[in-house]
Amino acid sequence: MYTGTLKMVRRRGADGRIPVRTLDRGASSSAVAAEPTGYPGGPYDTSLLVKYEHHVARHIWFGEERGPKKELKVAGHGLKLTSRVPLALPPQMESWVSRSGLASLQRTSLNKIDTNLVSAFVERWHLETSSFHMPFGKMSITLDDIACLLHLPIRGIFWSPQDVTEELAVELAVDYLGVSQGQAQSHVRSCRGSYYKLEWLYDIFVHHRAASSWAYATRAYLLMLVGSTIFADKTFTLVEARYLLLFRDLDGCSGYSWGAAALVTLYRYLGDASMYSCKQLGGYPTLLQCWIHEYFPTVGKRGENWNPAGNCGLPRAMRWSYRQGVLKVDDLRPILDELTPTDVIWRPFEDHRAWRVFDEICLYRGCLKWGETVVPYLPDRCLRQFGYRQYVPSPSLDCMMATDIDVDWISYHQSVVDVIGSSSVATTPSEVVDGYLEWYYRVSHPRLVPPHRDAPREVPVPVYDAGPSDPDWARVSTLIRRYLRQVNAEEEDPQFSDLFEALHISRSH
Repeated sequence: MYTGTLKMVRRRGADGRIPVRTLDRGASSSAVAAEPTGYPGGPYDTSLLVKYEHHVARHIWFGEERGPKKELKVAGHGLKLTSRVPLALPPQMESWVSRSGLASLQRTSLNKIDTNLVSAFVERWHLETSSFHMPFGKMSITLDDIACLLHLPIRGIFWSPQDVTEELAVELAVDYLGVSQGQAQSHVRSCRGSYYKLEWLYDIFVHHRAASSWAYATRAYLLMLVGSTIFADKTFTLVEARYLLLFRDLDGCSGYSWGAAALVTLYRYLGDASMYSCKQLGGYPTLLQCWIHEYFPTVGKRGENWNPAGNCGLPRAMRWSYRQGVLKVDDLRPILDELTPTDVIWRPFEDHRAWRVFDEICLYRGCLKWGETVVPYLPDRCLRQFGYRQYVPSPSLDCMMATDIDVDWISYHQSVVDVIGSSSVATTPSEVVDGYLEWYYRVSHPRLVPPHRDAPREVPVPVYDAGPSDPDWARVSTLIRRYLRQVNAEEEDPQFSDLFEALHISRSH
């Protein structure tokens, strides 16, 4: 439910941008010249979303799609992993895989991905803020989400790789995968670059396992595993040869922050896929889809393998199984546009703390790095996911100018103090400070579907009530409200009075 007035945008440029002078005729000419211009539906202040001109959301607002297929092509390897991951590894391999911190990835992948559901959320991702822009504020995939969904280690070092040429890719395969020079040369040549095929790595694993060459088998297995999950790229069949360097020392690879690695890689691909010209998504789509299932119980179709109360320490991603969705991307857009804070389970993992205690490093604000990729990690933009009241956050980070990322990561404590020092524990799950939504609607593009194609208008700032704090009551509230909207019910209508009373009761819990 929202209230607000609609303000007509009188004219716009050929690219859809609204000159500020049409929005504020009373401003002086010098002030107008200094201000950025905005877009129909937002952002009206473009100082935050500086890449919005190329964002897919700008094109969707004017009815322009990426292509004949509105959904992205998504790299999902779940079915293949099911056939390639054995029920049990030999003890000699199991020890190394377990100590690496990557063992959980053997079982977390969904067999298939709902590409329409995933694509609908990608359209709301903005790389400047590393977050999804929802109609009620920002949300993101956090380090805590990684820890709970995948059980990957969060603490650890970042990885700075060396360049790997095709010649070096051959040498690495010979030295660390135990293949012949000729075999390695032929394979790398067939990949047309410094890559290995996932299927080839699986065959090497099978061969060396049979020959009891445990180190070679383990390296091939781990490289295949990460190449099929957290490091999946848009080729859908290859993994970069440089990642083999991570497993040179099988006893030392546990020191990496695999959680940060997964997040950096996914953030990078989300940023790419949010651009209008991109038609594919790399990274680990299971992570994104399971995140959606946890936070948005009314969106999308999914199967549930077990109830959280019955979990015995498994990664939370294993809770979910694929169910074919019936909604397409353009069906999901208005559904996401109508979501309110009460449709969200803001802290879904509180019943998982027996197995993954919250780590304060998840509130670190700064840059995360993996390889040559550096992304901003900004928990101050999604504080409600941590149980804090959301405030207007600090300006975004320019990670291109960051020089001491590793030092900042190690000395994370001060940034945590800064993030939560300006907030307080939320009294309701979706609490925000006064003025937050007004600021957010000025700098964001919170909805993808315009109310009227022929009359671009400013999106009105919604006013939300606190909503129920209990997840079950939140679900009841959502279902009642959704039905009342479908039938265009008015509270004054006697035939719906009982339902409106039930809605008010559910919201008070």
